Amino acid sequence: MDTAVRVVLLSRAGCHLCDEARAVVGRVCADLGVDWREDDLLGEDVPADLRLRHADDIPVTFVDGVVHDFWRVDEERLRAALAR
Repeated sequence: MDTAVRVVLLSRAGCHLCDEARAVVGRVCADLGVDWREDDLLGEDVPADLRLRHADDIPVTFVDGVVHDFWRVDEERLRAALAR
C-alpha cells in the first residue's frame, strides 16, 4: 500500500455499501486534510492475496496500511484513528 496515502478504500463496482463508505471516507478525509484513494478489488493494482483475503469483506478501509473497518465505515472511529 502507498505510504503517502493514509486511507485506502478497497471497493467493488455496483456495491451499495461501497457507495456509503466512499461518502464517509471522503467527508472525513476532506475535513481532516488527509489524503485517501479508492482501489477496485478487481483492479490490476490490487495483489491477488489481498483480493482473496477481502473478497467477502468489501468495502474494506485501511488506515496507514492496516485494516481499519470492513462492510461499514464508522465515521467517529475513522476520525479517531486519523487523529493519532
